[in-house]
Formats: sequence, structure tokens, C-alpha cells
Amino acid sequence: MALDAEAVPAAELALADTDINWNRLDKTKFHIIGAILFTAQSALLHPTAVVKTRMQVAGSGLSHMRGLSVFWNILKSDGISGLYRGFGTSAVGSLPGRVLALTSLEVSKDIMLKYTGSLQMPEATRVGLANGVAGMISNLVSCIYFVPLDVTCQRMMVQGLPGTTFCNGPLDVVRKVMKAEGFRGLYRGFGLTAVSQSPASALWWGVYGAAQHIIWRSLGYRDSMEKKPSHMEMVTVQATAGMAAGACSSIITTPLDTVKTRLQVMDNYGIGRPSVLKTSRALFKEDGWLGFYRGFGPRFLNMSLYGTTMIVTYELIKRLSLKEIVTS
Repeated sequence: MALDAEAVPAAELALADTDINWNRLDKTKFHIIGAILFTAQSALLHPTAVVKTRMQVAGSGLSHMRGLSVFWNILKSDGISGLYRGFGTSAVGSLPGRVLALTSLEVSKDIMLKYTGSLQMPEATRVGLANGVAGMISNLVSCIYFVPLDVTCQRMMVQGLPGTTFCNGPLDVVRKVMKAEGFRGLYRGFGLTAVSQSPASALWWGVYGAAQHIIWRSLGYRDSMEKKPSHMEMVTVQATAGMAAGACSSIITTPLDTVKTRLQVMDNYGIGRPSVLKTSRALFKEDGWLGFYRGFGPRFLNMSLYGTTMIVTYELIKRLSLKEIVTS
């Protein structure tokens, strides 16, 4: 007897299936499509990261300017290439890290959803908790790979500023850092990155998971309903939840990000090798508590836009990577 096989398209998924789990993904498709779309997304947002980094570095002459003014200043002095300093290194170098981060995120989220299924708690709380723990684990795992890349990229972004060392390309950055400080120089700010970004990642994914769940329910959707959300509804809900998550995370984490950025790119404050404490004191001495929110505008914009575009891109990747379900 012949079987008529057909794939169930994403548009036919019930609400319960809009959050696609790891075991339903074609892993090869997932990572290939993810590499392409996330690189394109990074290209769109990279200029905001350059602006934010420049504003956070002392002696740049840009730290007290508004984000838009810094953008035009860089564009005027260095052209488009100035807004994309470090992008090539970031784009190419991020590919293996993204595979590591996305795999650990999805696997750990599946495990958490499985082991919290029997707990007596509101569904939005359970989803938020599972997403939050998965985000924290994913970030801790990927920090080992991304911190040296972050150090290299940010040094490329601030070339020529006082207190920084000039380097001729990413390999020269690595060589000079290794020569001056050894292997640990590539992990400058690792502890601060892990301490700041892991809770931030947990907060981001937790808020996103809970917000998406709450929005769907407020729109009247339930897992058991035959009514299915359209692609436009899915994109709108996911984008809104992503924007809320990015906004919350940027407000809480900007001070630590400012210290981390300075620690990674500044070589000399006139007080010996930089440390978290020395960097924080220098920042406080310059501008008081407001100094810790240098670059907040571009960072808020970056994280809100990143949160929105990243999650829409990410959910699209998952829908495009669904395994075909064969029906007879």
C-alpha cells in the first residue's frame, strides 16, 4: 500500500507548537540557516555596538556626546568602514560560538521544561523559569569562546583612541595581547562578563518566555484551541516580547557592561594593569554614578532592536528548520 507523504507547514501549527522544541528541529538546517540569518542581523546592528563602545572609553572625546552625535562623528571622520570596525572578525569568529550557544540553549530549555512539568506553578512562571535557566547556562558555556573574540573585536573598534594600543588587524591584536599579558590577557573581563551577562541572559530569556506566554493568553489563545495564530501574529507577539526583554536587560546591565568594556580595551590608566576595582574607581572619579551609564542610549537601542530582530530571526530559523512530519 502506497503512502502519500506531505509535510505539515509551520502555518498549520497549533499555539502549543509555536515554541518549537529541540527534538523537532533538523539540526543541520538549524545551524546553516542560523549562521546566514544571524550574520545578516549582526551586520544591521553592528554600528550601534561601535557607537556604544566608543562612548564608554575614556579619552575618546565622545563619552559626553549623545549617541546620534557620536554616530555622525564616526561617519564623518572614518566613513562607513568606521562604523563596521571589527565586524569581519565578529561575523566570522561568531559562527562556531553561535552553534555552541544555540545548542546549549535549546537542550537545556528542553531539560528544564521536562523536569518542571510536574511542579505546581503558573504556566507563565514555568516557561519563564525554563527559558531563564537555559539562557544562563547557554551564556556560561559560550563565554569561554566569546570573551577572547569580544576582547579582539572591541580593541578593533577603538583603534587610535588614547590609552589603547594600535593593532594591524585581529591577528595582531591577539599577538600583542598575548605578548603583553599571556593567555589571560585574552580573557580580560571574563569574570565580570560571566557575572554580568549570565544573569542578563537569564533575565532576557526569562522575560521573553513569560511575556510571550502572557501575550498569547491575553489575546485569547489556548493550547487546546483549534484556532491557530497567523505568521504575522507570531512575528508581532515574538517581537513585542523580545523588545520588552531587551529593554529590561539593558537597564539593569549597562553599568557592568561599561566597566567590562573599559577593562577590555584600556591598557593604561597610569595606575598599573587595569582591574575591575581600578576601572570602577576611575569611572566614578570622572563622572560619578552617571558615568556607569555611559553609552546607555545606544546600548538600550542596541539591546531593544537586537532583542526584537534576534528573536524574530531565531523563531523564523526554528520554523524553517522543522523536521518534516510524514503522514499517511
